[in-house]
Parts: sequence; C-alpha cells; structure tokens
Amino acid sequence: MANTSTRTLRLLSLLQTHRYWPGGELADRLGVSVRTLRRDVDRLRELGYPVDAQRGVDGGYQLAAGAALPPLVIDDEEAVALAVGLQAAAQGAVEGIAESSVRALAKVVQVMPARLRRRVEALRAMTESAEWGGTGGAGEGVDPSVLTAVALACRDNEQLRFSYTAGGGGVTERQVEPYRLVRMGRRWYLVAYDLTRCDWRTFRADRMGPPTGGGVRFRPRDLPAEDAAAFVRGRLEDLPRPYRVEVEVGAPLARIRERVGRWAAVEEAGGEGCRVTMTADSLDWPVMVLSLVDAPLRVVGPPELRERLREVGHRFGHA
Repeated sequence: MANTSTRTLRLLSLLQTHRYWPGGELADRLGVSVRTLRRDVDRLRELGYPVDAQRGVDGGYQLAAGAALPPLVIDDEEAVALAVGLQAAAQGAVEGIAESSVRALAKVVQVMPARLRRRVEALRAMTESAEWGGTGGAGEGVDPSVLTAVALACRDNEQLRFSYTAGGGGVTERQVEPYRLVRMGRRWYLVAYDLTRCDWRTFRADRMGPPTGGGVRFRPRDLPAEDAAAFVRGRLEDLPRPYRVEVEVGAPLARIRERVGRWAAVEEAGGEGCRVTMTADSLDWPVMVLSLVDAPLRVVGPPELRERLREVGHRFGHA
C-alpha cells in the first residue's frame, strides 16, 4: 500500500508539469505496466484530480484544469520558495493581495514538515523590510535556499562563509557574523560583520554564493544604526549615483505620488503639475519608473535621459 501511495504521488508530480505524457513513456517513468498506470490514473480521479486521457496507440494523459484546487505536490525547495514569495507579497504594496497572502502563508507554514517550517520561520523572524524612495534598481533572482540558510545563521548566531561577486565582477571569499536580512524593493541584503575587514558590511543576496556554516557561534555585536533597514539605507545613500533625474509632470501631485512615490521624490511645481526627482546609478531604472506616469512629461535633466527615452520610445513604436 505504501508503494502504491508513493507511486500515486510520483504520478501526480509528473502530471503537474502540465505536459502531455504518452502512456508508454509515463508507465516507464513509474516502472509499472500500462494497465497499472490506468488504475493509478483512476485513483487520482477519485481524489478529485481531473486527468484527461487520449485513447489509442498514441494515447496518453494530461492533467486538466479543474473547477477546484486539489492538494499540490511540491518538493522542499518549491515549498520554501512559495513561502518566501508569499511573505514578500504580504509585506509589499500591491493593492488587494496583502491580506490574502498572509492567510495563504499561514496555511502553507501550518502544513509544512518541521524541517521546512524551521527554515521559513527563521526567514520571517530575521527579515526586516524597508521602503526606498531615493533610487532603485531591478532586482536579480535570489535562490530561496540562500535566504533560508542565511536566516537560520542569523537566528542561531552562527558564522557564515560564502563567495561574493562585487559590482565590477571581482569574486572574494567572505567570513561574516550575520545579523539580519533586509528586503528593500526587489532586492535582499544581508547585514553582517565582516571578520576579514573588521567592519560592518551589506551584501546583496543575489551576488552571494551558496553559504556554508561550520558551527562556530558568536556573541552578537552592537549594530551602528537604529536597525538593519536603516543601516542598508545609509550604505546605499553613500554610494555614488552619477545621475540626478529631474522631470516635470503635467498631473496633480497626489496622483503621481500614488504611482511612483515609492521610488522617487514627488513635489509640487506650481499650477496643477509636479516635479519628480531621483538619483540612480543607471538610466534604466528611471525609465522604468517614468513609464508608470500616465501624464505629459518634460525632462529637466540629465540630457542623457532624453536620449534614452527617445531610444526606448522608438523601439516600442516598432514593437
């Protein structure tokens, strides 16, 4: 019976890839006969999974969209990734989904095995969120396993080693005492005391290699800031930003602040218009932010932004 249950879960996992499986190939993957496969498919249907079958020599199976959402089969890393995504949505500013994300996150964590719940709970406890209105950038992909490993080390006061790729491409090996994770926009940062440089540092999680522990515990140091989020903001403000963007917008201040106030400063400019200002290390981010402004624009500076907007407009015009 245990073997049958395991095989049924394996069958469901394969069908949930949303691809069409020829019957013979699917039976071979499961190591059963075609007849046994048909019985396993019937068992899934009894459990509420709508499985479409195509008869004949070239027949096969595919999981169809159902009227209800049956239980899903996901592996450990997928479960942690799901919890990380729900946590980000619950703390984000996307209107209408925060409350439902909190409910979904609670349900996911409740049914997780203890080994996974420990990782997710550590991530929730060791993460701080921060708004950022001065500048921005597109976030890179972060491996959820990196986040959970770092969160556990923060919670347990355990030293970490990892390789780190700097903005210029150079790779160094770091040994740190991790303090907190900070989620800022689409990026994640680790605040830690760097044992090699004997100072506090921030590390972008998407630039970190797989972290390893070693069981070396430490006594937490006093962070030279109000909290980890404030520390990250201060470090980002100290970075050189070659572009200072200033744009006049022909729309009411309240409307534009609602659209882009998270990423740029929006101030009154006389009449019914307003002024949008921000600093950035590249022009790609300002172009993305300004694309959200559904109103007439006039670029005050820099001149390079006018040219970049002209290029983007030409490319979209031919799309």
